[in-house]
Amino acid sequence: MIRVSLPFHLRNLANVEREVELEVAGQATIATILDALEAQYPMLQGTIRDHVSKERRPFIRFFACGQDFSHHPVETPLPDCVREGKEPLRIVGAM
Repeated sequence: MIRVSLPFHLRNLANVEREVELEVAGQATIATILDALEAQYPMLQGTIRDHVSKERRPFIRFFACGQDFSHHPVETPLPDCVREGKEPLRIVGAM
């Protein structure tokens, strides 16, 4: 089970708590996690990444285990602690 921490505005839009849990098929990458997140919460489609290009929206950042993954390719495997559910993937709205 993958844990994802969402910023306040996306929690409100999806009507969820600070963290959500997702089942991710295959390897845990930002792309597969966002696919699962948007499938479970369709109202988030287009808020984190562009509908067509799938590029990260400006001012959205991804953090895992204290590392910034915002500029890594979205196919980059995430650390074991995220895959094992020990740490969440944090989606942050930059200020």
